[in-house]
This record gives sequence, structure tokens and C-alpha cells, in this order.
Amino acid sequence: MSDTNNNSDEIEIVEVVTESIDADGDVIVDDLIVAVDGDGNVIATDETIIVATPEGDIIVDEVIAFADGNGGLQAVEEDLTVIEVINES
Repeated sequence: MSDTNNNSDEIEIVEVVTESIDADGDVIVDDLIVAVDGDGNVIATDETIIVATPEGDIIVDEVIAFADGNGGLQAVEEDLTVIEVINES
């Protein structure tokens, strides 16, 4: 019997969060969570992008994707939420 260490069973979770402000003053937060197998292949992602406008409106876009058999990612779910501020002046 041979002792082989198969790293492909190990899964590591990596999260990257970036923040920026665009020319219109929108605050943008991009939160990307990636599941990587022991061989370094991306097997799933969960990306949430949040945009907050100076007027107070908020947009949340979340996409969950899994690796397909060809090395690409296939989105399996996308949720888009828009919260608008209503000014009753």
C-alpha cells in the first residue's frame, strides 16, 4: 500500500473585500468569497456587490457560482435587491 497525499480533498476559503468611491459619489463594496481545492482550482464563488448612492439608495447584487466540467464558472443563483429612498418633500 502506498502513502499518497491527495491535496484535492482539501478546501480553502479565501475572502477579498474591496471598497471604492466612484465619480458620482457612490460607495461600492465588493465582497468575493472563493472556495479553492487542494490543487488550486476555484470550485465555487459567492460575490456580493453593494452600491450605496449619495441619495441613500442601496443596491445589493449577489451571485453564487460553481465550477463546471470545463474549468469555467456557472452562476447558479443571482439575487438583486434595490432599496430606494423616498423623499416626501
